[in-house]
Order: sequence, then C-alpha cells, then structure tokens
Amino acid sequence: MSAPAQRPKVTEREARQVAEAARERDWHRPSFAKELFLGRFRLDLVHPHPLPAAEDVRRGEAFLAVLRDFCETRIDGARIEREARIPDETITGLKEIGALGMKIDPAYGGLGLTQLYYNRALALVGSASPAVGALLSAHQSIGVPQPLKLFGTQEQKDAFLPRLARTDLSAFLLTEPDVGSDPARLATSAVPDGDAYVLDGVKLWTTNGVVADLLVVMARVPASEGHRGGITAFVVEADAPGITVEHRNAFMGLRGLENGVTRFHRVRVPAAHRIGPEGAGLKIALTTLNTGRLSLPAACAGAAKWCLKIAREWSAEREQWGRPVARHEAVGTKISFIAATAFALEAVVDLASQMADEDRNDIRIEAALAKLYASEKAWLIADELVQIRGGRGYETADSLAARGERAVPAEQLLRDLRINRIFEGSTEIMHLLIAREAVDAHLSVAGDLIDPEKSLGDKARAGARAGGFYARWLPGLVTGAGQLPGAYGEFGALAGHLRYIERTSRKLARSTFYGMSRWQGRMELKQAFLGRIVDIGAELFAMSAACVRAELLRTTGEHGAEAHRLADAFCHQARLRIEELFGRLWSNTDDLDRRIVDGVLAGRYTWLEAGVVDPSGDGPWIADATPGPSTEQNVHRHIP
Repeated sequence: MSAPAQRPKVTEREARQVAEAARERDWHRPSFAKELFLGRFRLDLVHPHPLPAAEDVRRGEAFLAVLRDFCETRIDGARIEREARIPDETITGLKEIGALGMKIDPAYGGLGLTQLYYNRALALVGSASPAVGALLSAHQSIGVPQPLKLFGTQEQKDAFLPRLARTDLSAFLLTEPDVGSDPARLATSAVPDGDAYVLDGVKLWTTNGVVADLLVVMARVPASEGHRGGITAFVVEADAPGITVEHRNAFMGLRGLENGVTRFHRVRVPAAHRIGPEGAGLKIALTTLNTGRLSLPAACAGAAKWCLKIAREWSAEREQWGRPVARHEAVGTKISFIAATAFALEAVVDLASQMADEDRNDIRIEAALAKLYASEKAWLIADELVQIRGGRGYETADSLAARGERAVPAEQLLRDLRINRIFEGSTEIMHLLIAREAVDAHLSVAGDLIDPEKSLGDKARAGARAGGFYARWLPGLVTGAGQLPGAYGEFGALAGHLRYIERTSRKLARSTFYGMSRWQGRMELKQAFLGRIVDIGAELFAMSAACVRAELLRTTGEHGAEAHRLADAFCHQARLRIEELFGRLWSNTDDLDRRIVDGVLAGRYTWLEAGVVDPSGDGPWIADATPGPSTEQNVHRHIP
C-alpha cells in the first residue's frame, strides 16, 4: 500500500480550475435570479407565488405541532447555553419524534417533509435553541442523508437511510486546519487497497462530529492504474478503528454545538461506501448545498421573528421622557427595520423553499442569495435589538433573571447568529460564488477572449460568439416594462417597486457589462466590485420575494393590508441601500485600500501597533495536521 498523499502545492490558477471543475455548468431549467442579473425580470417564474400540495401541508403542520410541544417542554435553551452541550435526553427525544428524518423519504422511515416545512421546523427549533437547530441542520442539510438521496446507490440508501431517519446522527467533514474554501489543497487521503480505501488525515470544525454515528468525508484519492483519483466522498462509520475525535471546539456563540477535530489514521472504508465516482466529491458537496444552504436563512428568519416580538413587547413597556421608547423616532426606525426585514427574510426563505420543492427552476443562485442576505440582515437585526434593549441587551439572560427581570437572551442571539456569516460559505466566498454564476452567460460566450492561455484562433471564435450574443442582449437593456406607468398594476401600491426592480435589473446588467469591458481578465480580482454587484442582486431578489408574498397574503385574505405595508416599507429601505451600492460601484476607495493593505503587509505601519500588549501569546497560527496515529483522548460521545 502506498504512503498517504501530502498536502498538494497548487497555484492560484490551479485552485480556481479545481473549483470551476466542481461547478454545475449547465442550466437545464430557468433561474429567476440568473435572469435578474442578466437584466431580465422574469416575474412569471415566481408569481403567482408557488404553494405546497394539500397533503404536504397536512403532514407538515402535524409535525410542526409535535415539534412545538417538544420545543416548549423538552428543550431548555438556557441549560444548553449554561452547560455548553446538548443533553443526551434532548437528542434522544428528537430521535423519538422523528426529527432526524424530516427530509428522509417515508419508505426509509423518515417523515418526508417538503423543503418548505423542513425549513419552518428549523426556524421553530432554532428559536428554542440555536444549537439544537444547528445539530438538526448539520445532520440533514449537509450530512449523510442529502448526498445519499442525490447520489447514493440503492444499496447505500437501504443500508443507511433507515438508521439516519431514527437513530443515527451524521456529520459532514470537508474543512482541514489549513484548508477552508480552497479545496484544491485538501490533504486527507483515501488510498485504494483491494476492496477498500484507507483514510489518513485531520478534519477541522466537524459540526456534529463529536456525537455523530455516520460521517460523510471528503478525501483525495491518488490517481493510479484503474483509479481516476481526485476528491471523493465516502460514508464512514464514526466508531471505525483509527478515528479519534481529538478535541471538542468552543465558540463565541452556539455553545452547545457538538463540533470537533477528527483524526483518521489508517481507517479502512469499504469501496461500497464511496458516494458517486472518484473525483466527484466536490461536485456532490456543491450540489448538496444548493438546497442545504436554505437551512441557515430559515434559522435567520426565525431569529428575526423573535427579535420583532421582543422589540415590540419591550419598547412598548419601557418609557423614556413620558412615552414608550418605540414612540421615539430614534428607536422607531430600528423597529421598522426589524419588522420590514423580518417579513422579507421569511418571504425569501419560503419562496426559495417552495421553488426547491417544485423542482421546475434552477435555484442554485436563489439559495446562495438567501444564505448571504439572511445571514447578514439577521445579524443587523439582532444588533439593533441589543441597542433597543440598551444595557439589558448586553446583560446575560441568567444575570437578568437573577435580579428579577425577564431572562431575554438578546446578547446570546447576537453571538449565536454571528457564525451564519461564516458557516457554509463566508459572506466573502458567497459573493464570489454568486458572482461567478451571475456572469456565467458572459464567460460562456466571451470567456476565451479574456483567457491569456487561449490561442488566437480560440479568441477569434469567441469574438464571433460574443458579437452574436451581445447584439441580441444589449438592446434589451435599454427599455422595459419598468418604464411603463401602468405595469404590474395588479400589485396595487407595490407596482412601483416592481417597476423599480425591472429597471434596476437592467441597470445592474449594464453595470456588470461595463465592468467586464473595463477590466476584462482582471475582473476576477475586482472582488469589492463583484461583491456590490451581488449585494444589489440580493436586494432585488428580496424585494421581489416580499412583493410576491404580500400579494399572496392579500389574495388569500390573510393579513393582506398589513403585509403590503411591510413589503412597501422594506422595498423603500432596500431601494436606499441599492442606490448607495450603485454609487460605490464607481466611486469608492478600492484602489486606496489596496495600497494601504500593501503597506500593512510590508510592515510600514507597525509603529501604529505600539502601546498595547498581545494577550494571544505564542503558538502556531495553524495547528499541525500531519497524518499519523492520535496521541489524544477520544472525546467522541455516543448518544444511546
């Protein structure tokens, strides 16, 4: 048997090629968000708002009722925060009510909930304890069940899904101590050995890894005769010989999170446990995340709803200068932001979830936008709640209770939500991922023109393709329904916002084209510009979702007038943010910032660091992850 592979040395270009190869390149179904970035406002793809089937509603509501009772009677969020772990009896109870199998088909013992009701369940349980919500999400959104559902063999589904639906927790292991969003450098190896693979390596931040029974592990198979090699996915028994959970990580928030460091030393995994072909691991991971990412915005939407409740109750009770603080404009604007944005976040999650259930649209961009937008806005909402609560917002729930006041965990929520801007793709990575998809149509026809490695012949053919595409596309960005005063009249007072979305989507597409024309091959280095492009698109998507949801509620007679008012407020707020982002596309400090960064890295400003002490002490920035036997105690915890 050959020795484990060492960490690959890759160039920036090679790393991009690995990521590009893992992308789903084809667009077989329409995408509302993709069209939005191309300047085409396809309202028909999201309106009328898609609705779940009656049987899906019946099954989903029935489980939500059971789950609500469980959350109210058997989840002690304060205890989880205090003890920094989820009690075994809580996890056992989740198994008993079938929560591990929410997304697993009933044929395998699961509940078979739709994406819509699965996300509503996560929002509900996350409001009781964000750590429990994270446990269920990591198990089903990115853990073993979803990759098996999409890519597993029938034998794998028969063997593992019944366990995962009722008794076994799962975890997803990709990140390594020196590998985050750059999987080309993945070092964990899976060396073929007869009818098995031998795994060696170390995985970091393995959510659920401390308590998991089954793992989905990404490892690099070396190319050899009969083996194409590449990053490959495996289902691994967590108690297999050679697996050690060396450390349970502790974090700023989500203190009950069962997250650890896992070492593999000569772990034998049957070849029958490989998911998909060799080299397909990253594509499996990215495809899984297309809908898996929706779990985070669901939790964020739930958090926003709770923040609204607390802000309403507190600001009506607390008086300053003779009237409730909500009646003071400085606080009132914060409450308006919380209410309007909470409405929009729920609209985004429900729309994207229902689109995923219908499976007639490609939602890879929508899901990514939902994750990006919700994680950023929920953090701002929680921060505003802390500000509204004042000193009580900064005080812990236990301290409040100890002196006789309501135990409102506002500061805990702020800490708990912070990770969502990093989990499953940081905001910065999401900007790049969405930007790549948003400009896919341009790169498909003109990519060779800006590729320095392409021949003159390739560039000539690309020029011909690009000429034909832009001759058809650019004229469509000049005029549209957004310039017709009566367009979208069925939306009443919201029609003006829809006309704005249509006009602005064309402006966004023109701005993207101008950027590509200006910077060409250097466009990928203009990450600040691309981030603003994506943020504009995210605001437009959220505006669309809010308007469509408000109209749905109006036509069904459920809080229609109130929903329209919330959507109107949100859209006005979003328009202000959009106009600021457009201004910063071309008037910004990006070049100056780069020069400052050069100076910082060159050490020209170290004098500015004088006058403080560094409490972080000594030690490596990145822990050693050399393959080999573990020297640590195994802290893996089995939940009976």
